[in-house]
Amino acid sequence: MTEISLLTIISGLLTISVRLSGLMLFAPFFGSSVIPSRVKAGLVLILTLLLFPTVGKGLGPFALADWTILIFREFIIGVGMGIATNLIFDATQLAGQIIGVQMGYSLVNLLDPQTQVDTTVVAVFYQSIVMLLFLQMNVHYWILRAVGDSFLYLPPATAHLSGLFTLAVLKTGGMVFGLGVRIAAPVLGATLVADVLLGLLGKASAQLPLMLLGPAIKSLLGILILIATLKYWPDLFHELFQNTLENGVHILHLAR
Repeated sequence: MTEISLLTIISGLLTISVRLSGLMLFAPFFGSSVIPSRVKAGLVLILTLLLFPTVGKGLGPFALADWTILIFREFIIGVGMGIATNLIFDATQLAGQIIGVQMGYSLVNLLDPQTQVDTTVVAVFYQSIVMLLFLQMNVHYWILRAVGDSFLYLPPATAHLSGLFTLAVLKTGGMVFGLGVRIAAPVLGATLVADVLLGLLGKASAQLPLMLLGPAIKSLLGILILIATLKYWPDLFHELFQNTLENGVHILHLAR
């Protein structure tokens, strides 16, 4: 009886920690390369101990021969949830890259504190604003709650990678481009209109120094539109974060 209880505890702790580890690698804020690996490991341990009394009672015991495939499935589930919740940040970075090129800032690169790679100034600005909104809205708590709930409707050793699940994952990855264009739409539309007008002016009056004035006009117009649209970002990203988490939960339901 003691061995069965001990095996049940080990199985529960193992499955919870592996799913959380997959999440910590790719989820926004938690998966940031700025956070040391030891801090992430400690956070996984603390969250595992906190979740075990709630969701660990119905987990296991699992046979030792099944632990390899069990760990793999749980890790994939955690990674999938992390990627799904990081979708907004990928779309934001894409929007910043597009706008940076349109505004003429593509040659000015900075080190992105989230990804630790060189990127445009506008992309870094967008990423920083969205991260502040992410923390201000407590979306990181939403993610942790979603992970805890996932053990209730998708217990360990019950996931099946069906065709619908794979199709939903691919569709989610494709949403990055649509969301990126949506976020960049105001500035992108304004700069494209400016390009058309500058082209018409160049045809009408070849003496105008549009090669010199064009980049400055587009840059100033883009900054003004960007400042004007920032007031709508909290409502926009609140909706996007909610939709992303709901989509992640939907994908997990398809794996049942």
